[in-house]
Amino acid sequence: MQVNSRLFEIVYLLLEKKKVTAKELAERFEVSTRTIYRDIEVLSRANIPIYATKGKDGGIGLLEEFVLNKTVLSEEEQNQILFALQGMDKVTGQAGNDIVAKLSTIFQKEADDWLKIDFSNWGKEGSQKEWFAILKKAILQKKLVQFIYFNTDGQKTKRTVEPLQIWFKDKSWYLVSYCRQKEDYRIFKIARMKEVEVLNEHFERTLPEPSTEQKRSFPTITLQLEISKEMAYRVYDEFEPNEITPKENGDFVVTVEYPENDWVYGYILSFGEAAKVLAPKTAKMRIKESLKKMLKKYE
Repeated sequence: MQVNSRLFEIVYLLLEKKKVTAKELAERFEVSTRTIYRDIEVLSRANIPIYATKGKDGGIGLLEEFVLNKTVLSEEEQNQILFALQGMDKVTGQAGNDIVAKLSTIFQKEADDWLKIDFSNWGKEGSQKEWFAILKKAILQKKLVQFIYFNTDGQKTKRTVEPLQIWFKDKSWYLVSYCRQKEDYRIFKIARMKEVEVLNEHFERTLPEPSTEQKRSFPTITLQLEISKEMAYRVYDEFEPNEITPKENGDFVVTVEYPENDWVYGYILSFGEAAKVLAPKTAKMRIKESLKKMLKKYE
């Protein structure tokens, strides 16, 4: 156990048990009693009112009126620590409740459950939370991941990737990775991933530098869209002011740069008949092909 962690545990134990012997602490942390007494000196120098008494009823304890929030952290700092730990627990899915409970005891306050993150869509239980935990573990351990993926056209493919990072963008979670099939960097929407599996194969690749390599590794497309005034709420919600050019009739021309992947075309189609691609030509053709396939389903 690291020194800082041991010091925190000593303070927590003393708050809980009031008094313990140096021998009990040494056995608990598998160190010598001399090390425990050195820890006591460190805590004392940090203005923690800790004391040691000798004799039959002796031991190590804290002054009864001691509360950590009076000597180390302000009220606002305590809240920030508790909120941050709760947020980390919600996002990562890790069991951080024990840490929050310990700090709540030390601060002598209740930790408000202020945040909820639900990875599922409205009305149903999704598997995204499970995928998130699996992907996070694979990224940290640098292990390959294999999964079934459905693109915006509904095409089903099996991918093997080197997972590098998880993004939260525009209300959705994405996996940034190097795809072995495409031999290039790709971004996958986690909601479209199925049968996610971590393989027992290690990789060494890291994310390219954002300033240079990332721009080349993640090709972008500059879109010019004409969007009708009925979608004004989305235009102003989803685009920057410098990307929007209002027209005399109330419609908009939006010029925006996005990573060129399946998400872009699904995003354009989400506007339905309210959006029209003006440029580039390749994007116009891609949308036309997608619409043709959709119409065939209704013939």
